[in-house]
Amino acid sequence: MTTTNLTGSEKYSFNKLQKKLRRLTGRAIEDFNMIENGDRVMVCLSGGKDSYTMLHILMSLQKSAPIHFELIAVNLDQKQPGFPEHILPDYLDGLGVPYHIINRDTYSVVKEKVPEGKTTCGLCSRLRRGTLYAFAEDIGATKIALGHHKDDIVETMFLNMFYGSRLSAMPPKLRSDDGRNIVIRPLAYCREKDITRFSEQLEFPIIPCNLCGSQENLQRQNIKAMLSEWERKHPSRIESIFTAMQNIAPSQMADTELFDFKNLELDRSGERKDYEHADNQTIFSGNINILEKDNGVQVINFKP
Repeated sequence: MTTTNLTGSEKYSFNKLQKKLRRLTGRAIEDFNMIENGDRVMVCLSGGKDSYTMLHILMSLQKSAPIHFELIAVNLDQKQPGFPEHILPDYLDGLGVPYHIINRDTYSVVKEKVPEGKTTCGLCSRLRRGTLYAFAEDIGATKIALGHHKDDIVETMFLNMFYGSRLSAMPPKLRSDDGRNIVIRPLAYCREKDITRFSEQLEFPIIPCNLCGSQENLQRQNIKAMLSEWERKHPSRIESIFTAMQNIAPSQMADTELFDFKNLELDRSGERKDYEHADNQTIFSGNINILEKDNGVQVINFKP
């Protein structure tokens, strides 16, 4: 990592970007109470730009935070052919952060269980998640930090809508189904374009994400292309969508488990407020004619 070759204006731009990522990460941590005093945070590193950025920003925040918390970097080596095993240890040794490399041949398991031509992502992610959850307990980690950002969260919502028929995404903070682990996403307020710029500037040693040989997730790529087109035509569209995800009105949706539509009842016990711009209206309905108002009281003429 280096910024020594930057010009004055480039260094100013980089510092501004770093402060932005720090500010947004700090706000997400505060809004969702992601990290508390005494926490041991297991930072999951994949070797991609997002997890590198997450570790860098968390280490920066750790130095100035008003609370004490530990950071432990963890990588799962799934034994994909061609995986450069030396890159992460070399990088983390230079960084001076405590770390663990878990060696588990999930690649062979997936290749054995999944028929040729079928996507391996589902089983692979389950094996990876189970391994990391168990290891978090083994090392006494109280939080598991993942590098998903705002774009990931919005994309996942549309993936689940279009292909899963459910309205859900990646919450910034999640308790596992068995209650034994808490997952946090400190970059939840950060945009991918900013993370990309930050990663390129610091020249992180990126490990390719396609080593397993599986086909690119076409569904996610379709969603990403759709959102990119929206952003091109309407800048800040992703920001608006994410903000909407934070302003959900259950009574305006259609989930009968989330809101009790069946037992809705009229309540006319209080005084009715005047409707906006309702003065001087005339209503004709069947054989009833509301003609006028006399001292504010409607006069109704019932025709014979």
